[in-house]
Amino acid sequence: MAAVRPVGASSEGVRKSMQANKSRDTKPELALRRAVHAMGLRYRVSARLPLPKVRRTADLVFTRAKVAVFLDGCFWHGCPEHHTKSATNADYWAEKIVKNRQRDRETDALLAEAGWHVIRVWAHEDTGEAAQRVAEEVRARSVK
Repeated sequence: MAAVRPVGASSEGVRKSMQANKSRDTKPELALRRAVHAMGLRYRVSARLPLPKVRRTADLVFTRAKVAVFLDGCFWHGCPEHHTKSATNADYWAEKIVKNRQRDRETDALLAEAGWHVIRVWAHEDTGEAAQRVAEEVRARSVK
């Protein structure tokens, strides 16, 4: 009798690869955190958003300024520049990416409705430019 593979993994190798993907402390995330910290800003890392309707975690959270930063990976969030279609199990992955993008838009809308500002940074973006964008927004919202 053949072993049953989990849904989404086309092989045991793919399953192990998927399990090895980190949900936090990725190289782009660490670089962005270092750059923002060097600008004198302090934040919470991988923090659950304090909204009852939103069971989501932002990569950097500035609670006083109400700024949530999400660092989105090109594959997982369907980057218009770098996303590539999966060669195996293509239908599953296409649907998965569409759902991820819908969830991202829903998260943005729910946070905006609650008075938060969302900053989305692609993993391929220049770290310094992204950090500057974050710093400007946090400082502008902290002045009030």
